[in-house]
Amino acid sequence: MIWRPVLVAILIRPMVANTTLSSWENYYVIVGSSAAALTGLQFVVMALVSGTQRRAGTSEVSTYSTPTIIHFTAALLIAAILSAPWPALWQPAIGLGISGVLGIGLAVDVTRRARKATLYKAVLEDWIWHSILPLMAYVALTIAAALLSRNTEVALFMVAGSALLLVFIGIHNAWDTAMYVAIVMSQPPGQGASDGASANAAPPATSKAEQSARPGVTPPSKSDK
Repeated sequence: MIWRPVLVAILIRPMVANTTLSSWENYYVIVGSSAAALTGLQFVVMALVSGTQRRAGTSEVSTYSTPTIIHFTAALLIAAILSAPWPALWQPAIGLGISGVLGIGLAVDVTRRARKATLYKAVLEDWIWHSILPLMAYVALTIAAALLSRNTEVALFMVAGSALLLVFIGIHNAWDTAMYVAIVMSQPPGQGASDGASANAAPPATSKAEQSARPGVTPPSKSDK
């Protein structure tokens, strides 16, 4: 019968897709739950900022704080997409592709905003963790989505690496901002970092603290990271 091979293909194909994705189940349980839990880091950081004597501009918040939340939620979304029982691999590929394209747009917008920011001037570390690495993660995710149906094994490893990188980016950015708040923004306006706290205690924030140590210069606002 002609219809039998067709029926077998229809029945077997979902099983192949489910089996392939199920092998990554434990990985995405770890990454997804970690991303969801670590999202609270940024809320803690913003609470710390609200208690300081210095304030950040809305441009700095949208440049450094909001993207960190988005990176965490993007990792959670990736985990959710690949944990669903899809009948075929092209279906999660669409969701991953859309997420990757939107992420690329976000990384480009963050770069544009960082270049135009006036209250805080980004240093090399900021460009790496807020622009370059997120762009790499979302580009890899987009490429993986395009390859998912044709080269499944390689694509799944690319997606896994992208999700984990986004979690690491979010952790670094939230911690870096917390250190900046503790060293620079907790001091009264006009007081340099060298007067109130040791910049050597937190190497990642040293260059940022130096920006605020100049008399008469408006303190930078990395608070929103």
